[in-house]
Amino acid sequence: MERLEAAMVKARAARQEALERARAAKGGAKGVEGEGPEVADQNGDQRADLAALPPVILSPDLARRQRLGALLGQGPATPHDILRSRVVRQMGEKGWKRLAVTSPTTKCGKSTLALNLALSLARYGQFRILLLDLDLRHPSLASLLELRDPPEITGLLRGGKLARHGYSYGPNLALVPNGLARIDSAELLQDATTLAALDRLEAEWRPDIVICDLPPMQGNDDTLGFLPHVDCALIVAAAEMTTLPQLDRCESEVGQLTNVLGVVLNKCRYTDRNTGFDQSYY
Repeated sequence: MERLEAAMVKARAARQEALERARAAKGGAKGVEGEGPEVADQNGDQRADLAALPPVILSPDLARRQRLGALLGQGPATPHDILRSRVVRQMGEKGWKRLAVTSPTTKCGKSTLALNLALSLARYGQFRILLLDLDLRHPSLASLLELRDPPEITGLLRGGKLARHGYSYGPNLALVPNGLARIDSAELLQDATTLAALDRLEAEWRPDIVICDLPPMQGNDDTLGFLPHVDCALIVAAAEMTTLPQLDRCESEVGQLTNVLGVVLNKCRYTDRNTGFDQSYY
């Protein structure tokens, strides 16, 4: 346990040092080559403009098909908005920026939840959000967005420009899907160039929160090697499918590698007045 904690501290220190070097190298540059013009944030700092990204159109019909309740207002959006507020509070108190979303096993709905959380955060307005589909074996963000022939995310992880791999939704949400599944997912996620790409994206685009949709914990080592490089993680469990031993093991493993922000119970069809939402309030 002590060695794991020491490794996490070392990895985070190295990431912070790399980020500071990238910002120092950027200095007073007027723009980022190939990434479009820069805009000033609320603090007057310059960052690349999301208008350089092609926009995605998310209609109400698409939102209903893909269970994107964050776009449907009031009742359907409420669970995601409550999660959003808790995430913002806890991450803000700790000064955290990188959030991983994972699950004990497949079919828990983690990717749908990650996208709903990103969409809900984007409605705050003052936050800039970056969502990355890093479930490289089974990418699903492109399917949720119903995109045709999106680029392969490994191009971005190998030094490509976000303007050629990402999409925008509104003025403050960047979405990076993946158009091709990879069987060498673990090696790619743990490669130094991938970690350097994350540092570069943060330096150039300056998101307030980076959401990384990661593979499930069980079945491969993809997520194990990547978690020390994020600040915290949400664990998504599926009602009537995820077992308590699976959840306990997942929470223990995640907790050894990064901070557990919380556990989300997904696909819950049966609620009562103690666990549901007061529909009469709307």
